[in-house]
Amino acid sequence: MGKELSKQTRQNWQINAFLFLSAIMASLSGVYFLYFPEGFMGGRNPLYNVTVIFNRTTWDVIHTWSGVGMIAIAILHIIIHWKWITSMSKKVWHELLAGTSKLSKFGKINVAINFMIGLTGLLTAISGVYFLFDTSNSHSAQTLFLFNRTTWDMIHTWAGVLMIIAFILHFAIHWKWVTKVTRRYFSNEKRVVKPIISREQPVFVQTETQQ
Repeated sequence: MGKELSKQTRQNWQINAFLFLSAIMASLSGVYFLYFPEGFMGGRNPLYNVTVIFNRTTWDVIHTWSGVGMIAIAILHIIIHWKWITSMSKKVWHELLAGTSKLSKFGKINVAINFMIGLTGLLTAISGVYFLFDTSNSHSAQTLFLFNRTTWDMIHTWAGVLMIIAFILHFAIHWKWVTKVTRRYFSNEKRVVKPIISREQPVFVQTETQQ
């Protein structure tokens, strides 16, 4: 019988699972817009509103709200792991200033990938929120908020691409943990409640069996 997952581990798995699903939806819809960029109907734009499973409008809805969901879950993830994040950040920063590092090569790579996910995720989220509130659909040179719409579009696109690459590397590095915890999360272990007859009142004893 495998060791039962702790409440914190189960919570982390659930948050990571929702974050993964929302990231997949946002990434797939983002790839659609990367290959079929915005344009005008007819004329020299034969790729206008190309249907790949869904039409452009549906992909836009999927991209918008899966992105909103990913941002919300990511914020929750950061809040829950805030102590670990600040502790690790201080440790790495002090080691860089001192010119010495106790982190292994794997640890350094992991920290670098996490930093890349955080930075690109922040840029993708900020630019995504910009597009959520800016519905003008104008690519003029006018600066609406720090940059014009075209610049925000470039930031959102390529920060998103780098975030996907970093996320894939992060997922690959933690593949063993993911598969191990997932198997245990969906294991066939179950609790069976057996009644014990008493003259006063029934008492129930829990025993664990494994199929």
